[in-house]
Amino acid sequence: MKKNYLPRSENLSTQHGATLVELLVGITIGLMTIAVAASALMISRGVSGTVSDASQIQQQASYIFRIIGQQLRQAGSMRLDLAANKGPTDPIDPADVVAFTPDISLHSLTASTPPISGKDSPTASEYKLSVAYQNYAEPSFTSASNVSFFRDCLSNAPNLPVAPLEQNILQSQFILQGEEFRCAGTGIGSQALARNIADFQVNYLRQTDSTTGAPKIQTVNATTIGTAWNTVYGADVCIVLYGDEPIDMPAGSSYTGCDGTAVNMSSTGTLPANRKNRLHITFRTTYQLRSQGLTG
Repeated sequence: MKKNYLPRSENLSTQHGATLVELLVGITIGLMTIAVAASALMISRGVSGTVSDASQIQQQASYIFRIIGQQLRQAGSMRLDLAANKGPTDPIDPADVVAFTPDISLHSLTASTPPISGKDSPTASEYKLSVAYQNYAEPSFTSASNVSFFRDCLSNAPNLPVAPLEQNILQSQFILQGEEFRCAGTGIGSQALARNIADFQVNYLRQTDSTTGAPKIQTVNATTIGTAWNTVYGADVCIVLYGDEPIDMPAGSSYTGCDGTAVNMSSTGTLPANRKNRLHITFRTTYQLRSQGLTG
């Protein structure tokens, strides 16, 4: 059977494809789509980084205040004698010591080691805030001997002497070195507890006019306290932390520091380069001292 074939020119006319202009238009649209997606990804990453920064800052602040608060709430506390050995044949006498034991005189919780003290501008061998309280052992079902349940800021408890068991002082000393929040425990050098700390300030609540019947509470610094640490009934602690992620913030963006002044944290400010365009958050907490056993 004879087959009919189209001329060569007619075969070519039935083939179709993209012209150069159509190809360029397609590539342009694809590149624009990728650019939009990349831009959205960068924005999402920036928002995620800022949220992560804020979360990390809040976690560090919570940890710092928990450590400081744990120590401040113990400031000046001493062992209690609750007459636990009294029985039916040996009733409690009103004259019995049922408050702080007089053995505290053996522990030097005095002017040399007050329950709370500090320095406004500490030197290399001084600390911004120092807290001290009595350490002692108590019976424990987990041990055949008495053990201490108290810990300093580094979770350390000094070895207790054989007798008397309450002749130890636990001390925690806090300071800002560089941009690290550090604490020195009992007989231990300082160790870093948190980083990216922009400021650490402590003021004290002092009671005055206690004999007039109208006592007053003043907020003062360590210099004003001088040596009268037995008049301190509370501490106001302020810290400023900053993040790691750079933020595109408007010129003049600021935060309120511990001293109440506005600090420019944008690129036009005077902060160090590693803190410019970074998220800064100020935290402040006031603690009331649970015990001032040596007051008066």
